[in-house]
Amino acid sequence: MNTAYVSATYLLSCVLFILSIRGLASPETARRGNILGMLGMASAILVTIYSPVVGEYAWLFGAIAVGGIIGTWFALKVKMTALPQMIAAFNGLGGLSSVFIAAAEIISGSQTRLESSLGLLIGAVAFSGSVVAFAKLQGLMSPKAIIFPGQQLLNLILGLSVAALCVFFILSGRNDLFYILAGISVLLGFLLVLPIGGADMPVVISVLNAYSGWAAVGIGFSLNNVLLIIVGAIVGASGTILSYIMTKAMNRSLTSVMLGGFGAETHQSAKGGGEEKTAKAGNPQDAAFIMENASKVIIVPGYGTAVAQAQHVLKELAGDLRSLYDVDVKFAIHPVAGRMPGHMNVLLAEAGVPYEDIYALEEINREFASADVAYVIGANDITNPLARTDPNAPIYGMPILEVEKAKTVFFVKRSLASGYAGVENPLFFADNTIMLYGDAKKVTEEIVGTLERK
Repeated sequence: MNTAYVSATYLLSCVLFILSIRGLASPETARRGNILGMLGMASAILVTIYSPVVGEYAWLFGAIAVGGIIGTWFALKVKMTALPQMIAAFNGLGGLSSVFIAAAEIISGSQTRLESSLGLLIGAVAFSGSVVAFAKLQGLMSPKAIIFPGQQLLNLILGLSVAALCVFFILSGRNDLFYILAGISVLLGFLLVLPIGGADMPVVISVLNAYSGWAAVGIGFSLNNVLLIIVGAIVGASGTILSYIMTKAMNRSLTSVMLGGFGAETHQSAKGGGEEKTAKAGNPQDAAFIMENASKVIIVPGYGTAVAQAQHVLKELAGDLRSLYDVDVKFAIHPVAGRMPGHMNVLLAEAGVPYEDIYALEEINREFASADVAYVIGANDITNPLARTDPNAPIYGMPILEVEKAKTVFFVKRSLASGYAGVENPLFFADNTIMLYGDAKKVTEEIVGTLERK
């Protein structure tokens, strides 16, 4: 197969990837975007197999078989609640592959030292940072920010060290410097993500995704592979833009995220000067009665929705309120609800909730004041008023869904435990709040059952 044909097919793959990203920008076109992305990847793999640069087919097909089996297993077995950590793991594998390719290039005597160094550095940071993100999301370590004295100074020293090692390696070509660079880069990745709190994991995932893309760009230059360069740039740029959008939505600084100082605050929420607070508890029948007599109900899904797999019954609840009681029902989505960008959108799309019923924070916030009921199911930090009132809170400055403005607020939770950020929500104790304790799916099913029996 001549190189012109390979280049033309690579170009076609890149076009398909760009169209895929465009399709994924909207829930209505996401399925088509996925299909286009798969077609682009399939064409890229096939043309690479038959290109002149491939000479050892046994290892190639073996790697494809192993990767295909692992990918299929994850696609079939991983639950929706585990998607964030799966994405973190895949980001890490992308970074690790860049590290191995860079090492192979140097061992083979390649003179692309600059490109290999950059691919190694960014890939190693993406790998080790993703390991920490995976461990926090999987519950293998505390999701809270882990900080220690002098941490930022140590990060700065390590950052300057890897920059200096890159320069020395490029100038000298000494392989021992390359391996030291790899070790320090891995350590730097760990330290950059450790001080990031669990509430900020959606941003971390998108940042790590961008890292893996830029690492692929460096490796693409090292291998002189146009496809890797273009696709890596697409992934890196889209991940960076998504990170910027996410941080703007949370009123954060993207620079502080990239430098690893994001979410590192410690916080002890005020407890009302020792005053004991009491939350009002209700039951599904109370909720059903109030909802059926409401004019407008706004449903706010959070991570607990994913844990309980309550998205399908939420759709049923909305349908019953509309058809049986002529209630105006809308869904309110916070940009960082869940553990990855768009987590709640994915859940509701899976349940078949119409896209026109789903509203973003900036679209829906003004409507809470006119809502009779805000039904908050498994959400906490994204509704916490301390984000506006407590400068010491780690979520301070983050825009929230202003559910407290509704006439009645139902919180479906197993307990009064704090959210992923570790901050108590004073809204639990507000006069217009009623707690519905229990599994989110079961509680909502009881409400639906009560509505349908009337």
